Amino acid sequence: CLCYCYISALSRESNFKNMLYLFIIIAFHIFFCFLFQIFEWWYFRKYGMSFIEQVSVSHLRPLIGGTDNASSAQANFSAASGDNEMNRQNLSECKVWRNPLNLFRGAEYNRYTWVTGKEPLTYYDMNLSAQDHQSFFTCETDSLRPSDAVMQKAWRERNPQARIKAAYQALELNNDCATAYILLAEEEATTILEAEKYFKQALRAGETVYKRSQHSSSQNPHHEAQLRRDTNVLVYVKRRLAMCARKLGRIKEAAKMMRDLMKEFPVLSVLNIHENLLETLLELQAYADVQAVLAKYDDISLPKSAAICYTAALLKARAVSDRFSPETASRRGLSTAEINAVEAIHRAVEFNPHVPKYLLEMKSLILPPEHILKRGDSEAVAYAFFHLQHWKRIEGALNLLHCTWEGSKCILSVIQTFFFFTSPMQYDNLI
Repeated sequence: CLCYCYISALSRESNFKNMLYLFIIIAFHIFFCFLFQIFEWWYFRKYGMSFIEQVSVSHLRPLIGGTDNASSAQANFSAASGDNEMNRQNLSECKVWRNPLNLFRGAEYNRYTWVTGKEPLTYYDMNLSAQDHQSFFTCETDSLRPSDAVMQKAWRERNPQARIKAAYQALELNNDCATAYILLAEEEATTILEAEKYFKQALRAGETVYKRSQHSSSQNPHHEAQLRRDTNVLVYVKRRLAMCARKLGRIKEAAKMMRDLMKEFPVLSVLNIHENLLETLLELQAYADVQAVLAKYDDISLPKSAAICYTAALLKARAVSDRFSPETASRRGLSTAEINAVEAIHRAVEFNPHVPKYLLEMKSLILPPEHILKRGDSEAVAYAFFHLQHWKRIEGALNLLHCTWEGSKCILSVIQTFFFFTSPMQYDNLI
């Protein structure tokens, strides 16, 4: 389309100087585009994200009155329900969120490092996690308690061994330091069983501190900040314990723990605990319960996710996938149930078009990151990593996904070709 515009412009110019001027502009345009592509590639390799994305999120969004990143939204997840409702409506889908099903560094991510000698996480991802930890597990009054002051420094450490050493120092000062147990569970434990042991110790310590903070929360703003921090610690520990139970095969226990957590702290939907519950219920093949969860959280006022959209599509596909055939459907047409399934898949693909290639194993899966970009490739990796097995379990579901996805690609290709040949200038604006 760009070449078409340039050729059209040249054809209208009769003056050689103007033609030469246009050629110079084209040459400079191509040269600077080439340089910028090289810079963008280097920036992505070094920092794990696009330079344009970094500038837009960090500098442009605050200028135009946009929302903060997911870390700041999640840091205040124990605020009042009315504020959370307003925040949910203002949150943008195309932003970085913490992965609800993120793996354990010591027990899972480090295994990849031991085998390959490579780091599974980018510096950018780990830096976001460090910011999350400081927001979740620290407050203004930490300096008054020696163990919490040590942990405040530990969360800022870049070296994993230095963080672990600081956690042990905090436990020497206070054997009931819940955040120290959290750090050891996440980074030092080499198995899920060992991580669960640390989290149980963190739970005992965290519950004691949380109850103490509840009684003193009304005294001054500092105590209120401490209560928020202690709430964050308690919710985080309970969630990770439920994830440990899920990974160790205690599926029903994990589902119960997640449900209890959602009932105890109903305003925490911004943490997406329901996505953990959805995956656990799918493993139990409790599809009626999955539908009940979707009915509550697949709402227009709540942020969407690949887990919600594709799980809804999976349930619709389950009703027809075992007997679906493209040849038969082309002869007799689609039934109402098949139309509903196809529409659900279309909605899911529209939300995140990267997922089908991973579910259909056209692209290789890698370990999911600790943070995901909604509607992006990182979210697709995280979803497929945990949910591919659920699609494979339902006979014909992947076949229906493949047929629907290929059909939607063909339709889009026809539309794009039509626009290109009928009006190249309009097509250029369209894309």
